[in-house]
Amino acid sequence: MRMVEKKIERCPWAYGSSPHYIPYHDREWGVPVHSDRVQFEFLTLESAQAGLSWNTILNKREGYRRAFAGFDPVKVARFTPAKIAALLKDPGIVRNRLKVQAAVHNARLFLQVQKEFGSFSAYIWGFVGGRQKVNRWRRLAQLPARSAESDALSADLKRRGFKFVGSTIMYAHMQATGLVNDHLVGCFRHKPCQRG
Repeated sequence: MRMVEKKIERCPWAYGSSPHYIPYHDREWGVPVHSDRVQFEFLTLESAQAGLSWNTILNKREGYRRAFAGFDPVKVARFTPAKIAALLKDPGIVRNRLKVQAAVHNARLFLQVQKEFGSFSAYIWGFVGGRQKVNRWRRLAQLPARSAESDALSADLKRRGFKFVGSTIMYAHMQATGLVNDHLVGCFRHKPCQRG
């Protein structure tokens, strides 16, 4: 008797052009994140993505880890102009002066938010009332590019001086770090991410 392999249903975007998409979709996207270091990682990566594809960023993720001290905001906040100049020669990252400067600038503000709220995680989760917002989309076309929560988060971050934190970027951040569960209801990751 031949065993029939059951096909796993995923969000259609997971079958993108990068070999990183499926592992990222299956293991990370939509999983609730309460680690400040991981929150800083996604804040940096999502900001770097502005105007580019997520594929570009995933392909450079290891380069970013190396260049940005394992996404330690304390270390990144201490980057000097000379360090920034060196980073702009690093092919492992997006060599855009404004984005690199913004990452260092945002690290300093990230530390201020930690001090004020006890953690960046406590701050950002406050925008969804401390609980994951679970959507029940059936088609990819239903996913929004922003929400009332991302609008509020973006506005507050901008008020604090953060850069490259528009509402669309922050909605992508919220999806990536599981503040919002935007896996389609038919996707095998929808329920596991909902449980956190």
